[in-house]
Amino acid sequence: MRLTPGEEAMLSGRDGEAAAFALRILTQLGDLYGAEEFIPITQVHVDGCCYQTAGDAALDFAERLAALGARVAVPTTTNVSGRDIQRWREHRFPEALAEKSRRMEAAYLSMGVIPTWTCAPYLAGPLPRFGEQIVWAESNAIAYVNSVIGARTHRYGDYVDACAAVVGRTHRFGLHLAENRKGDVLVRLEGFGPELAADTSLWGLLGYRLGQALGARIPVIEGAPAEVTADCLKAFSAAGAASGSLALFHVAGVTPEAPSVRAAFGRRRAGEPIVVRPPDLDATRAALTSAPADRVDVVALGCPHFSYQEAWSLARALAGRRVGDGVACFLFTNRAVLADLIATGIAGELETAGVRLTTDTCLLHWPMQGWGFSTLATNSAKFAKYAPGLIGLSVRYGSLEQCAEAAVTGRLP
Repeated sequence: MRLTPGEEAMLSGRDGEAAAFALRILTQLGDLYGAEEFIPITQVHVDGCCYQTAGDAALDFAERLAALGARVAVPTTTNVSGRDIQRWREHRFPEALAEKSRRMEAAYLSMGVIPTWTCAPYLAGPLPRFGEQIVWAESNAIAYVNSVIGARTHRYGDYVDACAAVVGRTHRFGLHLAENRKGDVLVRLEGFGPELAADTSLWGLLGYRLGQALGARIPVIEGAPAEVTADCLKAFSAAGAASGSLALFHVAGVTPEAPSVRAAFGRRRAGEPIVVRPPDLDATRAALTSAPADRVDVVALGCPHFSYQEAWSLARALAGRRVGDGVACFLFTNRAVLADLIATGIAGELETAGVRLTTDTCLLHWPMQGWGFSTLATNSAKFAKYAPGLIGLSVRYGSLEQCAEAAVTGRLP
């Protein structure tokens, strides 16, 4: 890679041992990527701060960076921790596991990160503008910020994100470049009604189906309602990145790089379209529903973390009723959203109904010993994909309203 005089000086230790260490890693990776130079970035979202997913290696890496005196060079937010930092005892976390999480948190906090502890930083932290060059990790966040906001990040993972935060640079390659952001394949939606504007579970199914079919190709979606909600696009981002490699998508007339289908493709040819109809999503729903019976004992909502609007909708769907006996209902969100829910009284409504409000983490990182759960109801395709393998729960998949009914009745048909 070609380094500027300033980068050469950083590599030689001018800005401290931590910056030299981080830049050395990034320079070596740049050679592997085929990148020729670095570009400056304005913010970072660090993914590898959850002990349960990253393990001892990531803890050692974070503590080494901290011991070298690392400080972030640009505003940097944090992905979920391995625990709810305030409520981990209520969630039956072993002391030893909680201590590993505490050490991970402390290492990153010493570097000057913003303690958002969320997988949906676009709901909690500084929001980049259209075209801004950033480094975000966490798969749903990458897809959302690239597509819905139009900032530019490549697919980043553990260690690379932290190094970029320390030096304020990343490689000039991949989805940072305008020529690599055009559509590859047309997806035509046919036969859907007005429910497609606001039903996040449908967009989760659509994202999951397309993630499986597309791999790393960039879809251009035609036929979506112009008023489709940001929460629907959030669900699509998470599902497509969970089932495949979705990092950027365009929705014609909705997302900023797709004022039209033609603009989204640029000079590329659309080719044969993929057509998706309601029966296709019914088949995907059936594939994600792994529980043989409709009885559920836990409802989990907020993967990615719930927005204020989703929590408001859950309160309306419960309509003053209570979570039923033998059922636990968890809502996962970030601290900023929770503060707003508390300020407006919605948190109180949900807690009175028996909903357990949780921040900083999600159910996929919890030790399940002692809970006795067997079947999960959720409207998150990401939860539905990972719950059987990661936490041993079978799944019933449904809409937010169906999950609210499941919380009350213990059943999701």
